[in-house]
Amino acid sequence: MLSLRKVPWRSLIPLMLLTAGAAYALASWNWCGVWTERAPVLLSQVRGEGSLRAGAAKVALAPPFPVVVAGYSPPRPEAEQADPPVYARAVVLEAGGTRVGLVSLELLSVTSELVARVREQAAAAGLKDVLVMATHTHSSIGGYDRRLVAQLVGIGRYRQESVDAIANAAVAALTQAAGSLTDATLEVGAVREQGLVYTRSGGTPPDGVLTRAVLRGQAGPVAELLVFAAHPAMVPRKRASLDPDYPGRLSALRESEGSGVTLTLQGSAGNASVAFSQGQGLERVAGFARALAELAGKASLSPVGGPVRLSLARVEVAMPRPDASRLVPSLTRAAGDNLLCESAQRVAEVGALALGPLELVTVPGEPTMAAGQELVRRTGATGVLGLTDGYVGYVDTPGMVKEGRGESKRQYFGPTLLERLTVAAELAAGTAGFTR
Repeated sequence: MLSLRKVPWRSLIPLMLLTAGAAYALASWNWCGVWTERAPVLLSQVRGEGSLRAGAAKVALAPPFPVVVAGYSPPRPEAEQADPPVYARAVVLEAGGTRVGLVSLELLSVTSELVARVREQAAAAGLKDVLVMATHTHSSIGGYDRRLVAQLVGIGRYRQESVDAIANAAVAALTQAAGSLTDATLEVGAVREQGLVYTRSGGTPPDGVLTRAVLRGQAGPVAELLVFAAHPAMVPRKRASLDPDYPGRLSALRESEGSGVTLTLQGSAGNASVAFSQGQGLERVAGFARALAELAGKASLSPVGGPVRLSLARVEVAMPRPDASRLVPSLTRAAGDNLLCESAQRVAEVGALALGPLELVTVPGEPTMAAGQELVRRTGATGVLGLTDGYVGYVDTPGMVKEGRGESKRQYFGPTLLERLTVAAELAAGTAGFTR
């Protein structure tokens, strides 16, 4: 009978070092390839002017419980219910033969896959031009993003059932909104309260501006759009249920006050955090929603008379190569780039929406206040809608990226990201007829 000779562990060290070196070399190989730069491409455009019609609806999401709660790195809780419910809210606008749909989802983000599916199904129902937006809630349904980095960082394990539930609610809300179109008037205003928000990472502080657009029918308000910049990360992380955070509570509160279906949308929220400190836990969340509801009531609204302009342009932009230099130690830079490349999309979508005097640039990520100001300056927009039609992460200014400051520590791409998006936004704004 043969006996096995015991091998001293020290003799395995060369093999271990060789294996580790081979793994490091393999991970450091340039798997990204070349990311070609090209000019932005116009995907679609619609423009009209005339009497305004509007319809709105909201549909509760029906998550496939139990579901992972998205918003933070592991460990993540699983939820058995939603309390309060999480919704898809939609507004459909029509003027001069042009029809545009807006749908807001109480999610952390939206993916290009989800956007494409919503648009495809909405088009089958007769609605071709749609913007899909996330409220950026850090306590809602997860599992809807295929990308590995997204699953690891915040969304949780991918489940087709989650995508189905989200898309079905979004399309149902859009379809119901389109079916309820009625003659409407438009009123627009804004109000500022800087004490409610602060910058969490330096750079230009958030401006605390809440923009409000009201669509009124003959029987009363049809819908309301509220644009504000502040991270909805107020709900305690250890929760046994999904929660829409302050955007959902604000929408529900305004709706209970007779404002019609209310879409709470994110502006340049990249470095904006909530400064409200009254109460603890969910009491604080509800308090902040009430404070914003009161602020909305203070906005001085101006009626938009005569024919109303409605236009939407969408532009495809080639993304720069991912850059992990600020995210990982220098020795693992190449491996970090490869990981990002596996999950990063090579193209993204930027848009421009004009509704009367409102001229909004849409960005598929989280622009900081300074990045948003640059977009506004270059396009002549009145504001920015973040987290729209996809997600490419944070967007900070080139200077902050080169210095490794601000939100650039979380940005997946290098210093050219904002310029790429801005050039595409200029094309979209010009096509949509921004007045500058």
